[in-house]
Amino acid sequence: MTYDSEDVQKILQIALTRKQEGEFSQEQLIEMASELGISSDILKTTEKNWLTQQEEERSLRTFNTFRRRAFWAHLVTFLAVNLFLILLNLITSPSYFWAIFPVLGWGLGLFFHWWSVYQSKTEDYEIAFQKWRAKI
Repeated sequence: MTYDSEDVQKILQIALTRKQEGEFSQEQLIEMASELGISSDILKTTEKNWLTQQEEERSLRTFNTFRRRAFWAHLVTFLAVNLFLILLNLITSPSYFWAIFPVLGWGLGLFFHWWSVYQSKTEDYEIAFQKWRAKI
């Protein structure tokens, strides 16, 4: 029986998942690659690319956490200040609801902040990520 490369990959992935040890040493990785006919140069290049990809994913998660925390801080500030303004409005001049103007204005800004944080598939997101990465 013969297998194509996709079948081999799936079979090995399932076998590795079922193996209960969980971790492999560098030597075991090299040994498995040599048994599959993968040269050490290809393995090293692939491992380096994988590590770079893992670092990129970690940076993206950290960036997303940073942005979400900033948004939540903005939301809490919005709620606290506007609740105060509404109470002040109801105490000082209950006949005219002037607090609606700062609530709506700031609410619009808060909406756009939410949009920029949770819409991560845009060019603006990538630009913000690159700027953030340059700062750290």
